Order: sequence, then structure tokens, then C-alpha cells
Amino acid sequence: MMSTVTKPLLRPAPGDTDLCEDYFGFVAELSCGPQAKYLRRRHAAAFLNNYPNPMEWMRRPVAERLLQIKRLDAWPFLSWCFATGRLVPDLELLTLKGKGTHFSLWSRLHPDDDTAVSRAATTFDWSAEWEQRVIGNAFPLLCMTRGVDLQSMTEADLDAVEQAISASTLLAPRTRRVLGGQHRCLRKLCYQLGVTDIPPVHPNRRERTPAQRAETVPQPLIRPVIARYLTTIAATLRPATVTSRAEHLTLLTVWLSGKHPECRELTGLTRAHLEEFLAWDATRLSQGRRGRGERISVTHHMHAVINLRSFFDDLTAWGWADRPAETVVHRADIPRPPAPLPRALAPQTDSALMKAVAKLPDTAARAGITLLRGGGLRLGELLDLELDCLWDLPGHGTWLKVPLGKLNTERVVPLDDATLAALDQWMGERGSQRALPHPRTGRPADFLFTLRGSRIGATRIRRGLDDAVRAAGLVRPGGTPEHVTPHQLRHTYATELVNAGMTLQALMALLGHVTPEMTTRYAHLADTTVRASYDSAMARIRESRQLPLVVSDRPVVPERIEWLHSEMLKTRVAHGYCSRHLAAEACPYANICEQCDNYTTSTEFLPQIEAQIHDETELREDALERGWDSEVARHARVITSLQKHLDRLKA
Repeated sequence: MMSTVTKPLLRPAPGDTDLCEDYFGFVAELSCGPQAKYLRRRHAAAFLNNYPNPMEWMRRPVAERLLQIKRLDAWPFLSWCFATGRLVPDLELLTLKGKGTHFSLWSRLHPDDDTAVSRAATTFDWSAEWEQRVIGNAFPLLCMTRGVDLQSMTEADLDAVEQAISASTLLAPRTRRVLGGQHRCLRKLCYQLGVTDIPPVHPNRRERTPAQRAETVPQPLIRPVIARYLTTIAATLRPATVTSRAEHLTLLTVWLSGKHPECRELTGLTRAHLEEFLAWDATRLSQGRRGRGERISVTHHMHAVINLRSFFDDLTAWGWADRPAETVVHRADIPRPPAPLPRALAPQTDSALMKAVAKLPDTAARAGITLLRGGGLRLGELLDLELDCLWDLPGHGTWLKVPLGKLNTERVVPLDDATLAALDQWMGERGSQRALPHPRTGRPADFLFTLRGSRIGATRIRRGLDDAVRAAGLVRPGGTPEHVTPHQLRHTYATELVNAGMTLQALMALLGHVTPEMTTRYAHLADTTVRASYDSAMARIRESRQLPLVVSDRPVVPERIEWLHSEMLKTRVAHGYCSRHLAAEACPYANICEQCDNYTTSTEFLPQIEAQIHDETELREDALERGWDSEVARHARVITSLQKHLDRLKA
């Protein structure tokens, strides 16, 4: 038998005896073989012999340390030092190392923390791969680089790691993006666990102060005036209004720097400057991320004029010294905005779209779109709904409490069964999540549309609508997919109710309008209501004239053969024929007696009934050839009704 030769261990420096003994005790309890344990102890001793002061060694450049660790094969020992808190590594060292046991070792040594974070992650419905990246990588990375555990972790630790990721010069941009995404998800977990009371905010949604918004103003003497103005109006106006006003003020100052660089202060601004700017702005092309190189709309230009007029009027009213010496923007400069009718979807389009929405795989988008259509909500109102938004009124069904929205008003709207079912389904799938601060008041609010620790954005709803449009096969004449906006569902909701006979006063309450003028626009879309009123009025006019409507030089009572083949919407009536022209559309009273349940006849009228059935059959075939579907259906109903009477009389 071959004898086993035990290789001598390198002796560590005297000052590192305790560290080495602790590590040797850890290695002794590992499940690996004797040879693997021997190598771990040998490499640890070799590292300590070369670098007796590990803390001093940690101050060396990252690239140098990585080479030394690889040369001495010291990663198992250093991973143990990092996981047990003997050494605090820097983020770049662990990230550039890549794969290794340092993360899994930390999780094994802190099972309670790992279990708590894993339990919180179950409510986020992440994929197994992403959950491993957040819990298995980002969480140990933060704890080791900050020397903390879950109980001692603070908001400052989260901020420090986020800053280290963004400020690193050694990590590739793609690596920083990946680490940043994992760290943002870790923030969500920490918020759910109560580690921090500040929920994560996506980088694209971070608020900017008035001073930050004024930084893009080129003129140094105008910049502080605009910053002061934005700070003042932010106390009373909504953030979106402040943002819009800041954008148009910046647009004016940038234009001035290019066209009139001599105008460095607002006191030097004249009416001539504004006339030139307004003429340019009315015809300029769209800019920004959403700009398509098209000319801006009249409404967009109108908002620019209103914002600039408000700015200069406020400076004058407040008595600020930094203001133009004359009135530079007049009321007459505000263009008259277009007044388009609400763009409601056609009934066939609406039906096909909602059938496709019911099959969307995205449950959040499916519930949101269904609620938009079934409650007539604005998109912002939908996203601001809270869990307690449902009201059950005995005897009056379930109502939805719509929060403060565009017009800063609240209202309640009734829900039908289909909308309520979609809402209940989403509430069941949403799960339990920690309340988020309300953007208006800062109070904790359980928002209805919250997923994975964050509020759902408007883009998710719009993307769901686009998917439903494609699934329903809704295309424009050119073959491109139809463009449907969330607000069109609100227009469709209102138009459908008006057409069904709802009063404008009731519709005004459901839509949350504050003036009747906002609601009367939908009266123009009430095609069936207006049509019925029109037909009723025309019937009274005909009765007063006692003459049929004739739109040609043909005789009032035409010959039968001529009448059957004429371009008329033909109806056979007692003692004659109707000669209603195609331009007048189908008569709602045509053959109404023959189809009435009270219509009674006898055998003495058999010849007339048989003749009328013969005429109706010819008229149906004629209408079928011309493609008049409504006429075909009407004649078929008359034939069916008369045939029943004929069969009864001949029985």
C-alpha cells in the first residue's frame, strides 16, 4: 500500500493567528474531502504570509488585488472573511470577480435573513432567474460591502451602494445597468420588509426642483428669475402645470439666445421679440422624445401662449423689478383652439376590441382597460384608485368611488357585472403589498393597480390596448393597425349612454364634468337619439303636408311596374305605393301595421294579402341586388308576418 504523505502547512504571521484558527475551524466542519480542506488551509496561510495585514491590503488597486488573489488561490479564504465580516470588500472587487462562492457562502451563514427576503419576494411574482439575481446576488453584495445584515441595514446603506454603482469607473456601462436594476428591486424588497420607509423611485420619474428646471436657461440673469417664479407657483399649481410652464419659458429663452443674444435680461424684452417668437412657434416642428418632425398643433401653440402670458402677467401683478417695460403678450395672441367632437369608437370596433381585451394575458392591463371602458374613467383616475374604491349600496348595486382627478373632483359611478368581475379578479391576483405614499398628500395609500412593489404606469395600459387592437384585427384603410387611446374608451362610454337615452345632467355627474358645456359635446354624437327626433319631426311635417316625400319629377302615384324598378325605398301600402327616395333613408314606420300584434284580417282580404306578398318578394329581391341590407331585412319581416296570416286563413 502507498503511504499518505502529509504536506507541511505554511505558518501564518504571528498577528493573524486568531483569524487563521477561526478559518481552520470553519474548514474543519465543511463536507469536502481531506485534500480540499488541506488546500484551503494552505492557501489561507500563504495569503496571510504574503499580506500579514489584510485591511492594509484591501486599499490596493482592484486590478492588483485580483491578480494576487488568483496567484495565491485565496478566494475561498477571502470569501469567508467577507461573509463573516472580518473584512469589508468594495463593490468593484466582488463584481469583477464574477462567479464564485462569496455570495452563496454569505447566504448560508445568514439563513434567517435569506429566508425573510425570499418570503417577501414571493409577492412580486418574479421569475426564478431574476429572484436569484436579486436575493442571491444584490442582497449579499450590499450586506458584504456595507458590513451589515438585514436587521442593521438602513436607507443610507442602500443609497451608498446605489452611488457606488453609478460612480464606478471600472465597471462597464452594461454591468452598471444590470446592477442598478437588481439594486432597485432590492429596494422594493427592503421597503416591503420595513427596512426603509422610502419606496423606490424609478430614475425616469424622479422629481426635479424649480432650480433644476431653470438650469437649462442660457441667460445667467434670467435663470434666477425663472427659478424663483417656478418656486412660487409650485405652491399653488399642480406639478404638471409647473413643468409645462417651465418648458415653454425655457423654449423662449433658448430661442432668444439664438436669435437675439443681446437680450440678456427680461427688462430688455419687447413686444417685437414676442411677435417674432410667436410667429416662429406657431409653425415650428415638434421636438423632444415624442417628436416626429411634424408641425406642432394649434392646441400646443395655444398652451405656449397661455403659459407665457401667465408668466408676464404674474410678474407685473407681483411687482417684480425683473420684468419687461411693456405688455409683450396680449389676449388676442391666444389662438382659438379647435373643437373636435369626442372620438368614440364605432359599435362594431368597440365590441371587437373589448372581446380581445378579455383575452389579454396581462391581467393588470386587462382589468385596467375593462374598468376604463365600464366606468368612463380617465387614465390618471384609474391609476389613482385605491383598494377601498368599491361601495356596496343596498338595493343599488356596486359603485366605484373615483378619486380626485383632472378637475380636482370626486364622484361615484355604478359598475356592471362584467366590469366588477374583472376588478374582483385583479384584486385577487394583486396580492398583499405595503402601502405607498400618495403623490398628492404623502399619506400611505393602498393603490389598486400596484404590482411588484411599484405602481403600474400608463404605458402598460397603452401597450395592452395596442395588443388588443392587433389581436382584434382592427386596421386602417392603409393596412396599419388602428390607433386607439385610453381616453377614447371614456368617449365611447359617454356616447353609448347618451344614445341609450341618458340625460345630459346624469351623464355630467357620471363623467365628473364641472360645466354643462363639457357634457353637451356628447349630444352631437348621439346619432340614434338625434335620428329618432329627426324622423319624428319629419313624420309630423309629412302629416301636415299630406303628401309623400318625392325627390324627383315622377308622379305622386307611379305605375306599379315603374314603381317596382325605380330607385326608391319602396313600401306597399293600402290604396297605393310609397315613393320614398333613397336620400331619405329607410322609413321607420314602413309596414308597421302588417307587423303589429293587433293586426287582424279575414278571408275577404286574401287577394290583397297574396298580392302584397308577391310585391314584397319582388322588392326583397330588388333590394338584395342593390345591396340595401336594411331593406332586405324589412321586407323579409313583412313577408313572414303576412305569410302567417295567409296560412291561418287558408287552414
